[in-house]
Amino acid sequence: MKEYIKRPHYLNKIAPFIDKNVIKVITGQRRVGKSYFLYQIMDQLKEKNPDVKIIYINKELYEFDHIRDYHDLISYVQIQRSSNSKNYIFIDEIQDIIQFENALRSFQAEDRYDIYCTGSNANLLSGDLATFLSGRYIELKLLSLSYPEFLKFHKLENTQDNLFAYIKYGGLPYLIHLSLEDSIVYDYLRNVSSTILLKDVVSRHQVRNVSFLENLVKFLADNIGSLLSAKRISDFLKSQKINISPNIVLNYLNYLVSAYFIFKIQRSEISSGKIFEIGEKYYFEDLGLRHVIISYQQRDINKVLENLVLSHLIVSGYDVTVGKVGSKEIDFIGKKNGGKLYVQVAYLIPDENTWEREFGNLLEIKDNFPKIVVSMDEMIGKQYKGINHYNIREFLNEYQ
Repeated sequence: MKEYIKRPHYLNKIAPFIDKNVIKVITGQRRVGKSYFLYQIMDQLKEKNPDVKIIYINKELYEFDHIRDYHDLISYVQIQRSSNSKNYIFIDEIQDIIQFENALRSFQAEDRYDIYCTGSNANLLSGDLATFLSGRYIELKLLSLSYPEFLKFHKLENTQDNLFAYIKYGGLPYLIHLSLEDSIVYDYLRNVSSTILLKDVVSRHQVRNVSFLENLVKFLADNIGSLLSAKRISDFLKSQKINISPNIVLNYLNYLVSAYFIFKIQRSEISSGKIFEIGEKYYFEDLGLRHVIISYQQRDINKVLENLVLSHLIVSGYDVTVGKVGSKEIDFIGKKNGGKLYVQVAYLIPDENTWEREFGNLLEIKDNFPKIVVSMDEMIGKQYKGINHYNIREFLNEYQ
């Protein structure tokens, strides 16, 4: 049995689908803990039935290198399976098996398998898989550790110093095996970043202009939370004597999103709900990986806090957009279970002008859905004209 720390937030999400005839597809960036999440599910099954038949394949291990396409996968499962009981198939990094969707369709048609697979690319659920298996699979996306998980994994208290450790180093689970020191952590994160970019972007999409990709990633790291478009990025790069068309910029952005390296957050008009087709914001799925691209500086704290709040909203199950009300902007609109949440993020609110800006934008919204301001102020009033004010640690640790 592998040693691990359980992630009950995700176990609770997948629990209703265990032993159901739907394929469980677990997606997420490399090194966020998908493999260990599979171990947790397998161990739960073994606790209920020690004789359960589990077929496990991990495409990152050499012993499974012979499984190259769906024919190989079907043959392997047929050899390993039990003929007189239900079989549980676990496939880690399934996107490395050519036309894997044909095998999944075949397994599901037999109705003798419970299937779980992981992948590190959003395109896993596009094209044939979505067409062939429409309505017969569920996706569960794993993210790097949330702030409460970070505290739990590292056995830390919820203090300002530990919040800054989370801000600096991010939430990749493997960090529990390292000393939280810049030279050690960033060496590890640098390797993870390189692996994601080379395997899930350059190799998968046959990217030729690696130098441009690196410049694009640096630009995004320096412009977290800024309103961007492919044309604006292209124009900036031209000013740096890098001549790349907006279409190529758009393709590379999509590659980074599909590798779960960055979040793409679109804008919406609050009154109509209309999504704007041009101009979006980009954030990093893990802040530690952002900081190996551009070193963390205190001057970045505003955009870093925005990134933290966004990640927490997504982990909490919200569909998030950037809001626009008249000429004013709302940092985030979160939608979940038919409800909405409006969020403004600020570093500190030291004076009346800042107070009026952050709370005033939310007061422009006339509906009755919850509206909150999140900042690093320690001494805060709980409410202003119906708008709640949260300290960032309180928000990350308690708000769902």
